Amino acid sequence: MQSLIFATNNRNKVNEIRSVLNGLFEVISLEEAGIDIDIPEPHDTLEANAREKSATIHSITGKNCFSEDTGLEVPALNNEPGVKSARYAGDGHDFKKNTEKLLANMLLVTDRRARFRTVISLILDGREYQFEGICNGIITNEEKGDQGFGYDPVFIPEGSSKTFAEMEMAEKNLFSHRKKATAKLIEFLKTHHGQDQN
Repeated sequence: MQSLIFATNNRNKVNEIRSVLNGLFEVISLEEAGIDIDIPEPHDTLEANAREKSATIHSITGKNCFSEDTGLEVPALNNEPGVKSARYAGDGHDFKKNTEKLLANMLLVTDRRARFRTVISLILDGREYQFEGICNGIITNEEKGDQGFGYDPVFIPEGSSKTFAEMEMAEKNLFSHRKKATAKLIEFLKTHHGQDQN
């Protein structure tokens, strides 16, 4: 089975990606790879931040790896929080505070449209490839549900009446931006790297 190092310290993201890959590929977290670093995200686009993370891990290990950067984009807030989604309320990656700030900023906003966007950066045999996944939806007026992580309690995807935080993983994967980007990653790996795992 082909293995890929996933350049993240976020266990929730690792679990979500593994649930999508469903054993087709072995996903190795940074912790499992023995890498203990916090990779900076200094850029103003998801694409550049994703590339920064995968390039950093590839330079350390020389192995095939991938990373992702995800942002919640709200048109009424000039597409904030965007690349600053994890640090919206400060550098502490406190998603409770991030969510509270988002709801506060949207208190008088009637246009509740939003989208989650994921960009995956794969480095395979020394070359980089990128894959994008988008999930459109709306921001709720209050938090609902206790599943998932991040902004999941305040985001309802198009085609559902539930927030991501009210869904089990299998249901979330029907809509998920990360699932869509990962599906493109899987197709690429199968088609372009001669990996047919079925």
